[in-house]
Amino acid sequence: MSKARKLRNIYTTFPEGRHKVLTLSYDDGKIPDRKLVALFNEHGLKGTFNVNSGLEKNKFKNDYDERIPMSEYKKLYKGHEIACHSVLHPTIARSPKEQMVRQIIEDRRSLEEIMGYTVRGFAYPNGSCSEDVKDALKACGIRHARTVVSTHSYDMPTDFLMWNPTCHHGDSSFEDLYKDFIKVHKRQYMYMLYVWGHSYEFERDKNFDIIEKFSKKIENKSDIWYATNIEIVDYLDRAERVQVSVNGDFAYNPSAESIWLEVDKKIIELKGGKCTEL
Repeated sequence: MSKARKLRNIYTTFPEGRHKVLTLSYDDGKIPDRKLVALFNEHGLKGTFNVNSGLEKNKFKNDYDERIPMSEYKKLYKGHEIACHSVLHPTIARSPKEQMVRQIIEDRRSLEEIMGYTVRGFAYPNGSCSEDVKDALKACGIRHARTVVSTHSYDMPTDFLMWNPTCHHGDSSFEDLYKDFIKVHKRQYMYMLYVWGHSYEFERDKNFDIIEKFSKKIENKSDIWYATNIEIVDYLDRAERVQVSVNGDFAYNPSAESIWLEVDKKIIELKGGKCTEL
């Protein structure tokens, strides 16, 4: 009988062996998104944009409160993620359960018709959330939902349907947080910087330079994966399905896309549908 192989340190990593991920989330789909998306594209950043399908024709007082026409979504948000934010932006935890479901599923249906892909994300309107809303999200096929509760940490979420961000871009500690995140080099954990906000706030507060400075500072880092919310969820879902042998000498990836492992400090790509020697 063969002896068991000496135990090895085997860790899941992000794509290409990275141990850090940056994701951004912006709500309401207002005109300043055009400028924000252009900035993200320039610097290689990825955002999840949470929009309301029933408010396109709402009257507005300030120019920055005008909504982007839904017909523009597919082109504007290409390369990013469109997610639900409810049809009418209610304080949804106060809604009857049937209305919770309608606010979510009708928003999803409308956005899918525009985007041509399944919409599986959500941001709680007015930060309103509860276990009933969470149950409604599950029933409607939503895989991730962002709160407005800042963690001021780089921890990975334990519940993607109550996904607490690191901070709002207007947080007094924002600059310190992203500068420290860039410096993180220890690989014992997977780290996430999650920034959220509303693009109209930059126009209202006349501080678009905050996000410009951030984008220039954090772009093109070899140890950071730049991803949308759903890309993170899908990648980690696939990683959970990887099957590693007891001896740690091979692994099978049943998914179609690659997953990366760190094996005794060596980065190994597990190609989709293949068994790979470690």
